[in-house]
Amino acid sequence: MSKKQWLVGLVLAGSVSVAGCGAPGEDTPAESGVQQEAPAEGSGDAAEGDSQQELPQPDLEGIPEVVAEVNGEKILREEFATSYEGQFQQVALQSQQTGQEVDQDQLKTRTADTLIGNELLVQEVQKRGITASTEEIDASWAELVESSGLGSREEALAAIAEQGIDKAEVTSQVEAQVGVDKLIAEETGDTTATEAELQSLYEQVKAQQAAAGGQEGEESGFPTFEEARSALEEQVKGQKEGAAAEALVTTLRESADVVVHL
Repeated sequence: MSKKQWLVGLVLAGSVSVAGCGAPGEDTPAESGVQQEAPAEGSGDAAEGDSQQELPQPDLEGIPEVVAEVNGEKILREEFATSYEGQFQQVALQSQQTGQEVDQDQLKTRTADTLIGNELLVQEVQKRGITASTEEIDASWAELVESSGLGSREEALAAIAEQGIDKAEVTSQVEAQVGVDKLIAEETGDTTATEAELQSLYEQVKAQQAAAGGQEGEESGFPTFEEARSALEEQVKGQKEGAAAEALVTTLRESADVVVHL
């Protein structure tokens, strides 16, 4: 397994990678595409003050060269550090808003667990003989380029090259990601959202906005159910895929030889 596995998304999407902090498919309301009300006028001073606060720094002291071993495959310190730093940045920004201190020990454990889960999924792809077609790889590249805001695959490759990752390794990573996506699709089955699931999610997001001090109704700028339908369908699909991935990783880990050196 490449020591920089799963870093394509991290480099392109600005710390949003397969190795996310939460459970697979676990999104916030904002990430679901259901836009919430912007901060009220006059709140800018507080936001500006928050942004000026010094963010905590990731602590990687004492991380061993081999962080974990999964059925004999090693997860190295370099891979762990890159993933951890990306996740830490997100959590640190959240902690700045909530005032809660970042639990780095917990985050390190979650990072290691995510990388172990990724490795188990890749090994399962290989075990099942799942392969990626040229068309599927091209489609995955198109999604990566779009999410990164870059204009082309060539620009994306140039950005990744600046991180010290060569073209061959990137191509291997994208192919591996396609394989995992196909594996999860097999495990998930039908992801079509029911009307009840969509309505429940919509009401949940709307209630969260109200609890955060927003207003409900048309005057708030919150989208109607029909306006939000597409985003809600994607959110439900992601949740189902995430649940399937989590269940598969749990099953695979039960029979795997996993050693963690943290």
